[in-house]
Amino acid sequence: MKKPTFLTLSLLTASLTLVAQAQFPVPPEPILWYKQPANQWVEALPIGNGRLGGMVFGGILEDHIQFNEATLWTGEPREYQREGAAQYLPQIRQLLAEGKQAEAEQLAQDKFMGRQSNEDGYAQKKDAWLADVRKLSNVASNPTAATFNDQSWKTMNVPTADGWEKARPREAGREGLDGAVWFRTTFDLPEAWAGKDVVLDMGRIRDQDFTYLNGELVGSDEGIAKNRRYKIPASKLKAGRNQLAIQVINLFDKGGFIGVKTNQPTFVVYPEGGQPADGVPLSQPFKYWIQDDNPPIAPRYQADYQPFGDLWMRYKNHGQAMNYRFELDLSKAISRVTYSAYGVRFTREYLASAPDQAIAVHLTASQPGQISFDATLTSLHKDASVRRIDNQTIALSVQVRNGALNGESLLHIQLQKGTITVSDKKLIVSGADEATLYLTAGTNFKKYNDVSGDPATMSQRPLQMLRAKRFDVVKAAHIKDYQTYFNTLTLDLGASPNEGLPTDERLQQFEKSYDPSLAALYLQYGRYLLISSSRPNRNGRFADAIPSQPANLQGIWNDLLTPPWGSKYTTNINLQMNYWPAEMLNLSACHEPMFTAIEELVESGRKTAKAHYNARGWVLHHNTDLWRGTAPINASNHGIWVSGGAWVSHHLWEHYRYSQDRAFLQKRAYPAMKEAAQFFVDFLVKDPKTGWLISTPSNSPEHGGLVAGPTMDHQIIRDLFKNCVAASEILGTDATFRDTLKTMYGQIAPNQIGKRGQLQEWLQDVDDPKDTHRHVSHLWGVHPGTDITWDETPDLIKAARQSLLERGDEGTGWSLAWKINFWARFRDGNHAYNMLKLLFRPAFSPEGVTGGGSYPNLFDAHPPFQIDGNFGGASGIAEMLLQSQEKRGAAQTIDLLPALPTAFPTGYINGICAQGGFVLNIRWQQGHLIGVDVTSNAGLPCVLRYGDKQMRFTTQKGKTYRLNGELKLL
Repeated sequence: MKKPTFLTLSLLTASLTLVAQAQFPVPPEPILWYKQPANQWVEALPIGNGRLGGMVFGGILEDHIQFNEATLWTGEPREYQREGAAQYLPQIRQLLAEGKQAEAEQLAQDKFMGRQSNEDGYAQKKDAWLADVRKLSNVASNPTAATFNDQSWKTMNVPTADGWEKARPREAGREGLDGAVWFRTTFDLPEAWAGKDVVLDMGRIRDQDFTYLNGELVGSDEGIAKNRRYKIPASKLKAGRNQLAIQVINLFDKGGFIGVKTNQPTFVVYPEGGQPADGVPLSQPFKYWIQDDNPPIAPRYQADYQPFGDLWMRYKNHGQAMNYRFELDLSKAISRVTYSAYGVRFTREYLASAPDQAIAVHLTASQPGQISFDATLTSLHKDASVRRIDNQTIALSVQVRNGALNGESLLHIQLQKGTITVSDKKLIVSGADEATLYLTAGTNFKKYNDVSGDPATMSQRPLQMLRAKRFDVVKAAHIKDYQTYFNTLTLDLGASPNEGLPTDERLQQFEKSYDPSLAALYLQYGRYLLISSSRPNRNGRFADAIPSQPANLQGIWNDLLTPPWGSKYTTNINLQMNYWPAEMLNLSACHEPMFTAIEELVESGRKTAKAHYNARGWVLHHNTDLWRGTAPINASNHGIWVSGGAWVSHHLWEHYRYSQDRAFLQKRAYPAMKEAAQFFVDFLVKDPKTGWLISTPSNSPEHGGLVAGPTMDHQIIRDLFKNCVAASEILGTDATFRDTLKTMYGQIAPNQIGKRGQLQEWLQDVDDPKDTHRHVSHLWGVHPGTDITWDETPDLIKAARQSLLERGDEGTGWSLAWKINFWARFRDGNHAYNMLKLLFRPAFSPEGVTGGGSYPNLFDAHPPFQIDGNFGGASGIAEMLLQSQEKRGAAQTIDLLPALPTAFPTGYINGICAQGGFVLNIRWQQGHLIGVDVTSNAGLPCVLRYGDKQMRFTTQKGKTYRLNGELKLL
């Protein structure tokens, strides 16, 4: 063996010195904390085990956990595709080719959209019901009359932008309310207006209104898009007080007066020709009365995710609380409340255990006998009931309205000393030293096409095992299980004085202060949310009964019967964005529920491909739900988008690229990818003007209407074909099909650079430089795709950057998150960090409600809440630190600190993953790389790049390699 020279020893000493310098302090505990309880849902703290989710409010005298179960949805198993739709496909394509977009959209709306539930015979049922409520057959006296006595009616302040469900004060019976509701209010006519016609302005109303003045009908309209501005002739007005009565008809979704997006005031009366600002406001609050809350079941394209119930804990003898603290410990997945009252220190711990499939609440006090409270269960569902099971347990049963699913939840309390009784369906605890509450829940859902399950089994089996367990055992098992996921990655982006502030205060100050550790906390919060809302089903005791669902638009948390966008799975970006952090941030196992859902979507997507396109393979449009609908929904100008299946297939390939799991590729990924590609082999057609293969009909998601050949489609299809070719070569199969894909790949319409140097969003150069639309779909090839990269297509990436500059920095929450990833791929860390500032912008500020940003609990504000921004933001921060989408020969190039912002000068990340089966620990100081450890899980060649430095070396599976900041092996 050759003896080390003096130079070798000197280099080794220097390297060891660098390693020693890289031993950074342990980062601060990842904890969200507050000085006050939650006042509203977006201030509550989320807990979840992948199936059960809870929002903890942390109240002192009254505490509240709003909870969900992943499989409680509206609807039922059914066929979504419209048989025979394919016969209209050639005509739609021809109309688009002729530039007749409006005609194409109308034909598609009439003949090509998917089937809705309950669509057969609905029109006749609705007309009969409407005629009945219009006759006021169940009304003793006419509510339109000025003399009508409405003293017994309840009151509501309007407008209610989110529907009467969320109107203040919250009232029982309004959640999920559909039907006919009467409103009454007044206005005083100024003397100066005598003899003048006036305009009554009430903004938008969902869905239909019949508006009466002094007993006479003065206006009626239908549709959410129409502003209600009714001209009232002077002859119908009275001197002094005038009485308005409005019958509002709402057939589904949020109802009532929802206002209008304008700077002008609404709910005013003003002289014709005048301005609303000069008008007389309608008297507030309005009186209201529910006439009929049982209209015919409205047709729906897809189902809605539903809240399950609410656990209420009302405490006794607590008085004035002092030293209150409300927190969520991300390292242990435990929420905690502590405070003092009357010299007693009270502590509550909340967790959602995956091993024991229950939500647990543990109550302790610093003195014996101090735990006294009542516990109840309630639900927003109209068909819900509570019953006693035994002296320690009550049950909540729910039935989803007009749906196939029902559920049961059990609440069980265990005590140390003290007493517990059941009275009036409520658990009453007195004088206990400690108390533990266990909450379980389940539904009859078994699979997207099977609802034969037993809710009682789902709720009772976990509780049977919990009855004999101490809380410390449950807690320890929960932490151990959770940390197998969470502890795979640590991150430190540097310290700041703001670390000692409550989280909501840090959020308020982030834009104007230096707080890099809040970005680290946000990344770990994103990982926490993914672990909590998307778990593989690995608990053997309950494996036969617990289906794993992917994270939806709100993860696993929702408190509304009519949630925003149904809290579904929007597949033109939002579902996919939920899983951007999964592979890179060392949570590959959390991808599993999405893969299971893809396998089910393949089954239903085959039917849609055949019925709508007469094509092989499978297709997924821009939304799906629990029942795995794949057909086009809503409106043809955005609902006919064909690339959802190809995009989710990208996740299958990404999982293989990160894991190098050949068995996964062969058995699960490639079969789905191949069928997705088969669809496009049949679907793509030659453009008569250019000769390119194009995607038609489709759209650039939610922007520009129904078109032929949107850029995003072609990027995604190329990605799918390229990945299928690579997979078939790895597996040594389907050579003929592979050749077909290779040939067609080169014929697909290419990315084009427009007249302003921008990347074109469509075939034609029609991009508007003033367009600030939230979707930036034509940049898919930059991120998450690899169609456009610095190494292979530098001109295109510059054009994409120009497009993003034109689109602007503003956006909704998830759009801001996507732009962080774009700017990271553009290698502009400071711009990416500026986007992070916008994502952290408080949705609630001292000045009022803002646009997209973050709520006090760090939930992403679209607004309203959508969880994809949390996951996209976490991904964007990671993209600043590592990227592995570029390729050098057969190996992926791993770019270290490719977009490090000046705001993160010193830090480290341990456990970040790269394609090729690599796990890295990266360390940097004063903006420069000082060292990296690379663990090879697959034994592939490794190519590292840092700035203009590059290092390529072979690896052995399971071995770790250490390099310094010059990319020299140590």
